[in-house]
Amino acid sequence: MKTKKLGASDLEVPVIGLGCMVLPGFYGPGSEADAIATLHRAAEIGVNFLDSSDLYGAGENEKLLGRAIAGRRGDYIVASKFGNVRTADGKPGVNGRPEYVQQACEASLQRLGTDVIDLYYQHRVDTTVPIEDTVGAMARLIEQGKVRYLGLSEAAETTIRRAHGTHPISALQTEYSLWSRDVESEILPLTQELGIGFVAYSPLGRGIFGGDVTGPDSLPEGDRRRDHPRFQGANLTRNLALVEPVRQLGLAKGYEPAQIALAWLLSRGENVFAIPGTRRITHLEANAAAVDITLTADEISHLDELILPGAASGTRYPAGQMAVLNN
Repeated sequence: MKTKKLGASDLEVPVIGLGCMVLPGFYGPGSEADAIATLHRAAEIGVNFLDSSDLYGAGENEKLLGRAIAGRRGDYIVASKFGNVRTADGKPGVNGRPEYVQQACEASLQRLGTDVIDLYYQHRVDTTVPIEDTVGAMARLIEQGKVRYLGLSEAAETTIRRAHGTHPISALQTEYSLWSRDVESEILPLTQELGIGFVAYSPLGRGIFGGDVTGPDSLPEGDRRRDHPRFQGANLTRNLALVEPVRQLGLAKGYEPAQIALAWLLSRGENVFAIPGTRRITHLEANAAAVDITLTADEISHLDELILPGAASGTRYPAGQMAVLNN
């Protein structure tokens, strides 16, 4: 697996990591034994950059990772996030208060069963708290030896600049894929200017480019994507058409659509990393193999022209979650 430094930091990570949100709990039930087997296989093939959050499964995701990496912590680079919370009435909310930063980190460390988190993100920006105060509290975690590097997720341009001026930000994690390209106008160039690694989550469009989503009935009951506008009704029908040029290019080159989508993403800049999520070893291995695929300039342009920025029908998230994005 190809590795490189995350932005201007000294943290060397694989260009393709593993998004852990899809492990049992978020996209329907699953086998913990199978999930742990996938996590162990990830380390064996160099996809050892694991991404979690205290929000996923209300902390259960971090606990699962803790059980998987127990006794082999040195085999993994562990990233987690804080600040994306649920209010008392169950609605999405954010918390970036300095005292909460400390509290959240210590709770995550306990669930993960580790002394240090390699990369710690603010999951969503709390616009009621100056970003300098939140990042200042995160920087104190580094001084305490509880965190190695800092990141932001779904942050706006001015927020990123102010945060980076308070303490170096090593990574920005934001949704980026063939059907979510809005970062290309400002955010991706900004990370390149400031020397920040760009970690693309949902690089397969929440599975739309993975080939398993063929219609509304292909999403199991309880799958959170059923609540997302892009996976509903006429939106889904139109969005499935976006997969066709990717599938056709894959057939021509002998690769799966997901591999083409990942190869396209990794072509967008030297600071770009991808963390596709999967719970299956076969998908994990196929995703990892995408690092060796080279698309020609003509092939990249072909996809760019057929899947333009803004081509996807529907918003990235339901309304409540869209409201807490810092954009």
